Order: sequence, then C-alpha cells, then structure tokens
Amino acid sequence: MKPSIQQLQAFVAVAQSHSLSQASERLHRSQPAISIALRNLESQVGGLLFSRDARQLVLTPEGRDFLPVALRLLGDWKDALDDLEATFSKRRGKITVAALPTLAGGLLPGVIADFRRRYPQIKLSLHDVLADEVAALVREERADFGLSVEPQGADDLDFQPIVSDHNVVICPLGHPLLALDRVPWRALMDHPFIGIHRQSSSRQEIDRVMADIGGSLDLQCEAGQLATVGRMVAAGLGISVLPSLSLRLISPVGLDHRVLVSPCLPRRLGILYRRRAPLSAAASALRDMLQEAARSEAPSTLKAEPEP
Repeated sequence: MKPSIQQLQAFVAVAQSHSLSQASERLHRSQPAISIALRNLESQVGGLLFSRDARQLVLTPEGRDFLPVALRLLGDWKDALDDLEATFSKRRGKITVAALPTLAGGLLPGVIADFRRRYPQIKLSLHDVLADEVAALVREERADFGLSVEPQGADDLDFQPIVSDHNVVICPLGHPLLALDRVPWRALMDHPFIGIHRQSSSRQEIDRVMADIGGSLDLQCEAGQLATVGRMVAAGLGISVLPSLSLRLISPVGLDHRVLVSPCLPRRLGILYRRRAPLSAAASALRDMLQEAARSEAPSTLKAEPEP
C-alpha cells in the first residue's frame, strides 16, 4: 500500500508544528486520527519518521530527508487539483475544431467570438478543411470535434445534425438562368461552368447528380477557394454550383443565385464526434453554443430548404 494524501498531510503538519494538537487544529482532524495516520505511514515505509518524547515530536534523520519530498508531493497534488478545477470551470484549456469552410467561415465566427467573451482563457484552434480531412482529424484525436457533412460508413464516428442547406447555382448578373425562379440541374449543361475543387464534398455531390441524370458540365476552370469561384462567376467566366451556406463567404457584387431543383437535394451538416469519447468541459460548452446558434438561425437561410 502506498502512502495516502491524508497521511502525507498529517506528516507535514506534525513535522512543521512538532505537536499533535496543533496539527489536529490545522487539519481539522482529531489527535487520535493524526496519530494513527503517522503510525500507518511509518509502518508502510518501514521505519520511524519521528522521535517521540513527552513534550514534542521531532523528526528522525529519515523524517528530515522525507519532509521536502512530502511537501513536493502535496504541492503537485494541489497543483493538479487546481488545474482540474480550472479546466472544469473553463478558466483553462484548449479546443481544436475541424470544420468545412462553409461552416468555418459561416456559423463559427460569431459563435467563437461569443465563446471568447465568456471564456477568454480557453485557447481555440480551427482547421478549415475538406470533409475527408475533418473526419480524419476527429478520428485521429487531433480535433475535439468536427463540423461537416454526415460521413458514410464511419462506424467509429457519431454525427449530430445541426443545420441543413441546399445547392444553388450562382450566375453573373444578367445571365439567362436568373430569369427562372428555380433552375433544373439539366439547364446547367448549356452554360460554361466554374468548378470547385474535385475533392470537396460539394463537388462530389455535383458529379453524382450529373451522373444520375446522364449529363455533363462544360467545365471551363476549377478553383480551390469559394471566394475565387465567386469572383470568376462575377467576371462572366461561367456559372457555378455552391451550397447555400457558402453564399455568405463570397462577395455578392456582380452575381446572383437561384435554387437548384429536379432533383432537390437538401444536405445535412452537423457535429462529428469520436464514438464513446466524451468531450472536455470546454469543448462541450462550445458545442452547446454551436447548437444554440444553429437553432437561433433556423428561421433564416441556415435551415431554409427549398420545396421540391
């Protein structure tokens, strides 16, 4: 059996006061309890730590050698408890989030600003990456949680939907597609197209839809950044398809958008967790704020799904 914290506390209190009565008052424990703790400690270490006489308790040489060790152990214990309390009270900690660019630049900034006002000492790190990378960062424990589309066949991850969006076609002002209230996917085949990166979840969905309807796009150019796609469209180089949540990330100058239908494909986005891996107190607080922000924006474009 190893010495307990209570035994170490009793040893230090008696060593510093040379008195059972003073140690008893200091620790708010009875003198018999202090005496038993000392004897049990001495029994465990295999020798006397105090020389006892009628007037006081004096450290033996072994006791003097052990005193700084006991003080350090108690100090480490207190520091560990203080750190733990600070973590649970969200006065200390670090959170890493992996998120799709549509959420990293859309929903997250306002939530993070609010979180920083409430918990200024919590450090935040954000990775704005593609869906596969979001899942990988969460899976490899390099992110506390992720914000992404629902992964397929990921038995080690849990997904909690919080928002939904839909596909829109963005066009330069004056484009003939803007004369329509809603644009069928087949209509895209008749116009030059600016594509987002092929590895993005949005582009993969576009390619799936075109394959399902037996069509193809007149691909003129590809870009990796949403803002770049928006500027290319505004410059008249072609049209493009983006998730509705992405509209807040591109400049509206020189372009407009319409909802895509036939098919109409709402997309769920949410929080990715490692299965059976509880979040820290700080990460849980940020998660809760994200959920609340999503609910509060429900009447707006975040939750607005087009009618089929």
